[in-house]
Amino acid sequence: MLLAIDTSTRWIGLALYEEFQVLGEFVWETHNFHTVELAPAIQQLLQKCKKNPKDIEVIGTALGPGSFTSLRIGLAAAKGMALGLKIPLVGIPSLDVTAYAVPLDERPLLAVLAAGRGRLAYARYEVKEEKWQQASDIQVKTAEDLAADISEPTLVCGELGSEERQTVSRKWKNAILLSPAKAMRRPANLAEMAWKRWKADDVDEAASLAPIYLHLNGSREP
Repeated sequence: MLLAIDTSTRWIGLALYEEFQVLGEFVWETHNFHTVELAPAIQQLLQKCKKNPKDIEVIGTALGPGSFTSLRIGLAAAKGMALGLKIPLVGIPSLDVTAYAVPLDERPLLAVLAAGRGRLAYARYEVKEEKWQQASDIQVKTAEDLAADISEPTLVCGELGSEERQTVSRKWKNAILLSPAKAMRRPANLAEMAWKRWKADDVDEAASLAPIYLHLNGSREP
């Protein structure tokens, strides 16, 4: 069984996953209470699924980009559990998780999530080898800047508030906004991606795994 943990932004996601099914999934909005809410939610999810920590064979964690503090909290929890239980850890970029569930399309995709201070982190994805793959550097800009970057018919999915959706939708000829339900970053998708990597013996070193932190100009933390 795999436990997936995503604390990239104010939206926290947890999922329990086995090879042929999602056992359980929690997604909720927290108001900067990641530290207080995360551990009890993991315990509650295990209880509802009638599982215990010893049943966890591998942990998948979202790496960001996102909020500096929330990412640090989630990754610390994932590392602590992986080291404590002596099980593998798999890190997945959060924008990859966002893009994962979108049906493949000839048009490009912008995967988006909140980066704090009114900014959005986003990257362009294109279909290669029958899956969405990142095709640009990650940008950290406003919703207005994101809209200005869309110059051709482009799918847009991810974490956009109502005002941000209105701003991007003004480019209605080119910006094709997925519905909120279809655009949601689900921990079950993170779990499935991490499961596939684990089964391919592609895991990360818990001690050295680091989140993807971005400066407001889009450059990554060294």
